[in-house]
Amino acid sequence: MPLSPVPIPRRFEGRSVVVTGAGTGFGAEIAVRAAQEGARVVGVHYRASKAGAERTAERVRAEGADVVLLQADIAEWPKVAGLAEEAFERLQGVDVVVNNVGDVAREQMSWRDITEESVDHVLAVDIKGTMACVHEFGKRMLEQGHGSIVNIGSTVIVRGSARAPQYAAAKYGLLGLTKSYAHAFAPTVRVNVFAPGFIETEATLGREDWKSGRGDQLRRMTPMGRIPGPAELAGTALFLATDDAAHMTGSYMVADGGYNMVGA
Repeated sequence: MPLSPVPIPRRFEGRSVVVTGAGTGFGAEIAVRAAQEGARVVGVHYRASKAGAERTAERVRAEGADVVLLQADIAEWPKVAGLAEEAFERLQGVDVVVNNVGDVAREQMSWRDITEESVDHVLAVDIKGTMACVHEFGKRMLEQGHGSIVNIGSTVIVRGSARAPQYAAAKYGLLGLTKSYAHAFAPTVRVNVFAPGFIETEATLGREDWKSGRGDQLRRMTPMGRIPGPAELAGTALFLATDDAAHMTGSYMVADGGYNMVGA
């Protein structure tokens, strides 16, 4: 069972935080957690789910933070440049950006079902889109003299994915771009990857393979004995943007209940 609730720290007091893909799921919980931790203003980005973004915005305001809604398709670089420009202007600078947007090819149940269209889309969103966000937000952070970028990766790179190889390939590519920009932006701006294992979002719980036994199988294979919901991992993701992580850049931090046991 989860540990008893503990007081939420105020690690982002007075800071501005942008979360991409914050209309639903993990992104929404990260945005709300940033507000709970004292963020001055939270930029809630969405592509198509305006209703979801507005629901997230209501939750963020309830925690005492101001909200700016930001819309863009991150698969298109010029739109990302516009997104970053708008965010810096409307939030009066951006201290933290969490690049949460990603396509996991959720509807694909087997590698045999792969299509070129799916490959192109997943790579366009997960690699090019994330790279555009890191590039456009990061160069503006350099100009302002500080900043932290957290890219949401995945432990899928450890074992691969027989279900969706394009997803595993994209998340592996995320490591390369993270390390590259960590070098390029150091020491002014830190760039890291947070890699959760499986998360029981509404989308995951609705997957056919999950409902037909995959979820139970993964719980049995996880030393912690459970699969967390997104709220539980939101604070862990944000750790990489805190002052406690000030000496971390280009890193890959895992939180998967021990499922993969990566490391030396």
